[in-house]
Amino acid sequence: MPEASLLDGPELAGRWLGEHGDALVRLRRDLHAHPELGRQERRTTALLVDRLSDAGLSPKVLEGGTGLVCEFGQGDAVVGLRADIDALPLQDEKDVVYRSRTDGVCHACGHDVHTAVVLGAGLALAARADALPGRVRLLFQPAEELMPGGALDVIRQGWLEELSSVFTVHCDPSLEVGRVGLRSGPITAAADAVHVRVTGPGGHTSRPHNTVDLIQALATVATGLPAALSRLVDPRAGLCLVWGHVSAGVAQNAIPREGRLDGTLRVLDKDAWQRAPELVQRTVQALVAPYGASAEVHYERGVPPVVNDPSATALLTAAVTTALGSGAAVPTVQSLGGEDFAWYLDHVPGALARLGVKPPGLERPYDLHQGSFDVDENCIGVGVRVMATAVLAALRAP
Repeated sequence: MPEASLLDGPELAGRWLGEHGDALVRLRRDLHAHPELGRQERRTTALLVDRLSDAGLSPKVLEGGTGLVCEFGQGDAVVGLRADIDALPLQDEKDVVYRSRTDGVCHACGHDVHTAVVLGAGLALAARADALPGRVRLLFQPAEELMPGGALDVIRQGWLEELSSVFTVHCDPSLEVGRVGLRSGPITAAADAVHVRVTGPGGHTSRPHNTVDLIQALATVATGLPAALSRLVDPRAGLCLVWGHVSAGVAQNAIPREGRLDGTLRVLDKDAWQRAPELVQRTVQALVAPYGASAEVHYERGVPPVVNDPSATALLTAAVTTALGSGAAVPTVQSLGGEDFAWYLDHVPGALARLGVKPPGLERPYDLHQGSFDVDENCIGVGVRVMATAVLAALRAP
């Protein structure tokens, strides 16, 4: 059998999709109807193990019992495809037959699509495993939405060893189906969690001067910290701190003893990301000091920016053009979203592509991390064609 090449990637994927495309869409709907939170993805893991085993492959479940790896082919070159398999703690608000059946959990970020794309591309390539010019390693990663994310589990267990390159896709609701957004260099931001606990002795609201006006101190941190950071960091670093939770007190005439702030800090520049914990700690203490309040800061490292390798991005761009035609590969901007695929690229060259999922003609797309998020399922076949073509090209690359 002749060796697979870049040019027969679309044909290989197209032939496989012609026989199995409908089943792949049904699998995506099954995943969407049965979402699981990070490190709880046991049903998802079992389903993927069954599908890969049915194809004659030998998947290996990760330590911890969720997520899996599957490798096939022969040769020295090894190319990885990564999918994240966890969902978000959000209520599914859609009225569709595949609506989430798990209360308060939803695939609102498209991980069900990512999983279907990598599974489809993997199975299409596995059908020609004897002709591949190297090995393919499928990485179905748990807990992308958690901090620290499941990427670190995959790396710690040694599954990036021997990889020459690694690729992934992420749903982009601003792009129409059939288009793929690409960018060399930074394509996402660093994303960390910031937790602040402010405390004082409490007291009566009629006598704030005799105690610590804790709400005032908390509000000063809530508004002052984002403002101060914008003056302490180069504006070109794009640092942005946004609070998602604020709480303090139970009565309108009692000054509470404790208040909390929880938010995310996002930054485009890796050097500024490395300096951020010390800046946040120092600034919070300075902001509460005039009120006599005490503050505890828990700064939780999330992910660095995803920095696409130039050569891997060029290869992926060529694969998109080969698989989908001229004009399908479009430039994209660096976003403030975080993605733990960034940790992979600290070890292996690779690239993340933004997969268009918006139905043609839809004026207001369904945004990520909302219970209404959904996709045009034609994007699954697009992703399979692109990823299969990219793998074949990467295996043949020097």
